[in-house]
Amino acid sequence: QVQLVESGGGLVQAGGSLRLSCATSRSISSINVMGWYRQAPGKQREFVAAISSGGRETYADSVKGRFTISKDNAKNTVYLQMNSLKPEDTAVYYCNAVVRPPFGRTGDYWGQGTQVTVSS
Repeated sequence: QVQLVESGGGLVQAGGSLRLSCATSRSISSINVMGWYRQAPGKQREFVAAISSGGRETYADSVKGRFTISKDNAKNTVYLQMNSLKPEDTAVYYCNAVVRPPFGRTGDYWGQGTQVTVSS
């Protein structure tokens, strides 16, 4: 089992920045992939960014160049730095953890979500 707790959401004006944090109950080094997803009202949840255990980063095209995912293994925390925010970034942001053998039993875990609202 992996518990995930997000924080850092809030209200910001367009062009502003926010940093989301996701604290995990399990050592990040034993999690295959940590990621961020978001869900806007009336829309499906979509991928935002991910970072592998080896440090490889991937991003959705819509956030490339504006968002940066990072992790602190010592703190078992993953971050999402969001710059140049746009109103269309408004959504509930969810942290995700993917565990596969040999790191552990297969599992896909989600946090409770944190609201990000970008005003125009």
